[in-house]
Amino acid sequence: MEEVGRIPLIGEKFPELKVKTTQGELCLPKDCEGKWFVLFSHPADFTPVCTTEFIAFQSKKEEFEKLNCELIGLSVDQVFSHIKWIEWIKENRGVEITFPIIADDMGEVAKTLGMIHPKKGTNTVRAVFIVDDKGIIRLILYYPQEIGRNIDEILRAVKALQTSDNYGVATPANWPENPIIGDKVIVPPASSVKEAQERLEKAKSGEIECFDWWFCYKNL
Repeated sequence: MEEVGRIPLIGEKFPELKVKTTQGELCLPKDCEGKWFVLFSHPADFTPVCTTEFIAFQSKKEEFEKLNCELIGLSVDQVFSHIKWIEWIKENRGVEITFPIIADDMGEVAKTLGMIHPKKGTNTVRAVFIVDDKGIIRLILYYPQEIGRNIDEILRAVKALQTSDNYGVATPANWPENPIIGDKVIVPPASSVKEAQERLEKAKSGEIECFDWWFCYKNL
């Protein structure tokens, strides 16, 4: 029986939402079909931390697009507030925000996605949803209002997820700059005794590298 009122989880389909944005109406995830997207919420327009985040997201927009990934912002402010705020950013910081921002002034999207945390106030926390080109939620992050996000980490996560999908591998901590194996990727653990033995044979032949049969890695 489906759980009522539960927020979506990793591996589930992103809920169907019709939203109003600074660039018109969007139907998610349908309008992003065939593309990845990062949906991120911010507590409020005209606030210092959120302003730094939007400028940082915009500075990386081209890199996200190279990964076939769109950026979509969101807060519970109204459209006119979003428009005035991005005008201010352009006029005062010289940065034009070119990705859409959802105006969730009724709070329905925020409630659906668990972006409202009562103990942190009535505004949205800094949530991040990474959704793949099939509309599946692949990663969820929640930051409190007082902590700005690391946009490079979100970009890295998209790259890592796509690498995992494309090559059937896992990525280590701080990839591609892991202190143990560098930019190499991890071969998934063996699922049988035979496969474990085969891993060690592959290591001997140089096809992969292993610290042990359960910890093998390779170049892409």
